[in-house]
Amino acid sequence: MKATKLTNVCLYRLLSLSTCRFDKKTVASKDLLAEYEKKRDFKKTNEPKPMKDQHEMNQHRFVVQEHHASTLHFDFRLELNGVMKRSVPKGPSLNPRDKRLAIMVEDHPIEYINFQGTIPNGEYGAGEVRTWDIGTYESLDDNDDMNAGIDKGKITFRLHGKKLKGEFHMVRSRFGKTQQHNQWLLMKKNDQFADEHFVLDRILDYGSRRDLQTAKTATGNEKCPQRTSTLSKRTKQSHD
Repeated sequence: MKATKLTNVCLYRLLSLSTCRFDKKTVASKDLLAEYEKKRDFKKTNEPKPMKDQHEMNQHRFVVQEHHASTLHFDFRLELNGVMKRSVPKGPSLNPRDKRLAIMVEDHPIEYINFQGTIPNGEYGAGEVRTWDIGTYESLDDNDDMNAGIDKGKITFRLHGKKLKGEFHMVRSRFGKTQQHNQWLLMKKNDQFADEHFVLDRILDYGSRRDLQTAKTATGNEKCPQRTSTLSKRTKQSHD
């Protein structure tokens, strides 16, 4: 019992940069981005600054960004209510057995869907960001009302990405007997796109930004090490 509680605490700390942030329709998208803007100095970072006339039209886009910050994590963002609803599991999976924990942080502007590059040292989330997958999604909730699903604690959607395809669920998680509104689980449905042998392969060949600095010191190379392939050997073998 004590071991289980300790594991939950460790997971929470490990994924403290993670998020599953969903807000009400009635809140203006500009207000949703106040925390995002407060945490950033746009004279130093190239991250997109929220537009004054932030539109709320939902084009049902999604992006998964590989983020090499103080810890390596993957930012899974769904466009909803005029902002990118930022959900950061430790990495999406096509294996129906995997349950990815996500923790709430701030929403991001729509323009963040196209952001790649380096967040400078000293800025919030400093490190390299790369687009791991991008595409569109469709809500499978009743009456296409994802906000109602969020209120109930479960949303269902279908992804049309380059890597992520098919149906997924996000369910509000529980730690002990308490249901936490900021903790969700991302799960793949067992459909034709499911892969029980799926292994997530990152784009950059290092973990956190500290790992990168160590690699640069050892090799004298200032460039970010790139992986030669975005498919893991294990995944390739499973389809041979």
